[in-house]
Amino acid sequence: MPGKLSDIKNPVSEELKFFEKEFKNSMKSSVPLLNRITHYLTRHKGKQIRPLLVLLSAEVSGGIVDKTYRAASLVELLHTASLVHDDVVDDALERRGFFSVFALWKKKAAVLIGDYLLAQGLLLAVQHKDYDILETVSDAVRQMSEGELLQIEKSRQLNITEEEYFEIIERKTASLLAAACKAGAISAVTDPENAAVKDMWQFGHHIGVAFQMKDDLFDYGNNKTGKPTGNDIREKKITLPLIHTLANTDKKARRRIIRILKKRKKSNEHVRLVIDLVLSGDGVSYTEQKMNEHLDMAREIVLRYPEAGARESLLQLINFIGKRQY
Repeated sequence: MPGKLSDIKNPVSEELKFFEKEFKNSMKSSVPLLNRITHYLTRHKGKQIRPLLVLLSAEVSGGIVDKTYRAASLVELLHTASLVHDDVVDDALERRGFFSVFALWKKKAAVLIGDYLLAQGLLLAVQHKDYDILETVSDAVRQMSEGELLQIEKSRQLNITEEEYFEIIERKTASLLAAACKAGAISAVTDPENAAVKDMWQFGHHIGVAFQMKDDLFDYGNNKTGKPTGNDIREKKITLPLIHTLANTDKKARRRIIRILKKRKKSNEHVRLVIDLVLSGDGVSYTEQKMNEHLDMAREIVLRYPEAGARESLLQLINFIGKRQY
């Protein structure tokens, strides 16, 4: 069984509390509306996986210092900005079970608050001359944008290959987790060529790819409710379980799936049909196998480091990603 996230946070629990104060301070403004929106965002924060990764990566690489907190704040500011902008792009009225900024304050304010958070992150890094951290995180944001646009392009054409699928998730999901881990390591070492910097980037990359594959599996019922959601199918997002099914099913079934995916509005029966075709083959088990390969590679990297609370938390986090139900 995976450990609870609260247990995984234990070795850096005090540091996470300090980070939260620093993060709130980094979002303060003299404009009341901005403060209301940022207060709302901090009240409905997510699992804090990214700042947790920054802190744990720094701890195993040499130790948490002031620069580590700035790295965690920069990562979380840019991540939050991307989520706010994503909700505008997707017309999403909810985020983490609560109303999104887009739903409450509409499009113009949501775009501007995203821009503000992005600018605050850039200023935080520049003011402290954390150019190495800034370069790492900015490169991840570039890759995230490229990944999203590549997915849009491929979903229109319905011809995505397994290789392209991995390119998309490496960019849109793994890049920021890899950057968070690398930023943590950079903050803790004096030599940029230190092996920990490359190790932590690779660790973040592998868990990021696995994290996205686990998300993609939820569409086929591997989640807290045990019920398929079919959301990716409705939105024409072609993920690995479906890619593998299309590549290994007969021509008649492939044509049926493509015909359904092309429909602008898909009935529940049509979505269920695609889900059943995926479940009847080995698309889900194949995706789980690939996910576990990445988790194993992440585990190998962590085991190179001396036994300590932070190392144990990273190992628990690997199990958490593989077994999570939400």
